[in-house]
Amino acid sequence: MSTGSAATGGLAPPEDVVELRVHGVSTPAAEQMAQTPVQVAGDRNAGFYRARPSCAGTDRTDTVEVYRWSDLPSGTMIRTLSMVFLLPFTLLNVAVWMRPGNPGTDAAVRALCRVLGLTLTALYVLTAVGVALDLTAWQCMSSPDCLSGRSWLSWLGGRPTGLRLTALTAVPAAAIALIWWASTRPGRTFNAFRPPESTRSGHPLSTVGQWDAEPLMGRLRSIHIAAAFATLDASLLAARTAHAQGPAPATIVLTVATGAVLATCVVLVCTPPLIERDPTDPRLDGIARALRTTAIGLTIVVVVDVLAAPADWREEGGLPGYAPTLTWLFGTHAVLLAALVSVTLRPRGQRSGHRRPRYFGAPAAAAAGAGIAVAFSAELVRRVADLLDRNASAGQVAIRPPPAFTWAIYGFFRAVLITLVVTGLVVLLTRRGRTRAATAILARDFPNPPPEAVARLRQVRQAIARARSTEWLPPLVVVYAGLGGLGAATTVIDLLGEHPGDVIQRYAQVPAGLIEFGIGLGSQLISATVLGLVIGGIFAYRTPGFRRRVGVLWDLATFWPRAAHPFAPPCYAERAVPELARRITYLISRGHLVVITGYSQGSVLVAATILQLAPRVSDRVALLTHGSPLRRLYARFFPAYFDDDMLHEVGDRVGWRWVNLWRDTDPIGSWTFSGHRPDTPPTSTGPSATVDRRLPDPAGLVAPPGDSVPPPIKGHSPGESDEAFVAATRELVVRLRAGQPTGPGDDSPPTPS
Repeated sequence: MSTGSAATGGLAPPEDVVELRVHGVSTPAAEQMAQTPVQVAGDRNAGFYRARPSCAGTDRTDTVEVYRWSDLPSGTMIRTLSMVFLLPFTLLNVAVWMRPGNPGTDAAVRALCRVLGLTLTALYVLTAVGVALDLTAWQCMSSPDCLSGRSWLSWLGGRPTGLRLTALTAVPAAAIALIWWASTRPGRTFNAFRPPESTRSGHPLSTVGQWDAEPLMGRLRSIHIAAAFATLDASLLAARTAHAQGPAPATIVLTVATGAVLATCVVLVCTPPLIERDPTDPRLDGIARALRTTAIGLTIVVVVDVLAAPADWREEGGLPGYAPTLTWLFGTHAVLLAALVSVTLRPRGQRSGHRRPRYFGAPAAAAAGAGIAVAFSAELVRRVADLLDRNASAGQVAIRPPPAFTWAIYGFFRAVLITLVVTGLVVLLTRRGRTRAATAILARDFPNPPPEAVARLRQVRQAIARARSTEWLPPLVVVYAGLGGLGAATTVIDLLGEHPGDVIQRYAQVPAGLIEFGIGLGSQLISATVLGLVIGGIFAYRTPGFRRRVGVLWDLATFWPRAAHPFAPPCYAERAVPELARRITYLISRGHLVVITGYSQGSVLVAATILQLAPRVSDRVALLTHGSPLRRLYARFFPAYFDDDMLHEVGDRVGWRWVNLWRDTDPIGSWTFSGHRPDTPPTSTGPSATVDRRLPDPAGLVAPPGDSVPPPIKGHSPGESDEAFVAATRELVVRLRAGQPTGPGDDSPPTPS
């Protein structure tokens, strides 16, 4: 078969086999993965590239086709950098999908995460309010010292307070409009991608790619925009209520109306059937839009009320009501996280085969997202306060951020410091066990190493030991999340008027200077974290090798459809999975057999895709995965969606024509059913025991003849050019053509014929 005949739609001979490769995180583009590529489907964001046909007469594939999807999660540099600042929303969205395999708690987990999402939206608005209204309009513009030398602010200096607040209300309003606009754009690209037909799989993972998330996101987006404008209204009304002449009757009515809007938002997100019901129901869309319109109209009335207020305002201190609102918001975070822990530990409706430690995934991700959001907000407000306060001296009124932000910075510093200490202890305490296991593996793979390979043997042992450190990632995440939740709880101490330094000095007998140094260091740490994320985003966009190391976490997060927060980045699986299902169905309809090869994150996309295929299609498909995180990462963090039932269903659908290649030096990919390690017995029987093939890495300890360096340690690198990959592909082609369901069960790659 030729490439041209496939591209033009000619019917191919029934025995032609297409090898469809799905790459991982930032693997080389199609131009590097295939020879003379021609795009045969898709667009510039994602597409299928056809390679030059292989030589005829082989037992491998007749045609290689590559699905390139790497631009879907990131794309342009601006979009990549924007994702850095959307990280809290992303983590909260992931928390919904990290719930345990416990149907009885699904609704409660979704409701709690969505309410927590509303608080993050409120925090986003309150951060803009703190910068524009509290620090600038209220504190700085009422101080001649702060306005001195700042012509860009002095034009409002001396103006009535109501006018200043009204003018600078444009800043938080613009921030709301910006994130509203940004959240509506990405989803439009994926609207046209739907599976070719409904799947018969009953597993929860089969909904990925079939679920039209845009109606839900449209409703959630309207609710969050309503909550955002209501938060802005509440901030303005709190200041108006503290007016020297007291609140006017109109102000009281507006306050009640604002509270009603906020309460309605909470009720709506706590009622999943109301917002998740029929996506085409116009009544539900109308309710959400009406609430959003009401909130926007209410904001206009509130601004007019503030502008019309008399000129005699009490302007001492910070913006009235702002600091207590922040403190209560952080306390609400702690309460919601505690409720989330309680719900996820509930045994009702528990499915068998899930261990209790996995249940901490949802609260851990939610706590991490909330903690990062609070830290980012606190640092931004604190930096702006320092900028405005640069001319303050003895006897002058200082521009100060709310004390709750100081507590937040202290909590972030404490969480990071303790987590780093615990991480160091874990690395030290587990080193001996990891090294012992690595030594046993090397003793099996290289029983008689030559004397000149001692140094190389040490490098390989260290690589295997480092790769096994991934097993300790989940408990460390739980440690950080727990400390972050504790930090949110301790912020409530601010309601007593206590400063972190005073409390610690009183009860821990720590010198005040050391405490202030720690808080300042925490502030610098947050700034360094933000800067590091920005630099990391730039390098991840520009440097494929760097992105391959750090991008797996981002691609793991954005694999999931948005379900908790509408401002999170869009899910690339909403396009990739249906697009893959359509392409495979098309190839089968043209008379091809298909061998799907999925590397790293690509293996996750492939597993979800196979659950979308009709039986008449999956019966003509074989599967090869390599560097796959299905067991090591996804089964640990998403037990409700990646479990043994799902893996066995994927195997059954392809007739167990499935080979998974993995290496002990790989910190991300691993075995799927049974490790077949030299130091452990097989843990699976039946057809699943034939899936995993452990590849010794490296191929040798000394330089082979004709080479000057020893074979490299490949770790998580792709292996399309490896002999083991070629042999596994050839074996699957033979089994696919013969209709054989199983293959050899040893832990070594098949010998090429």
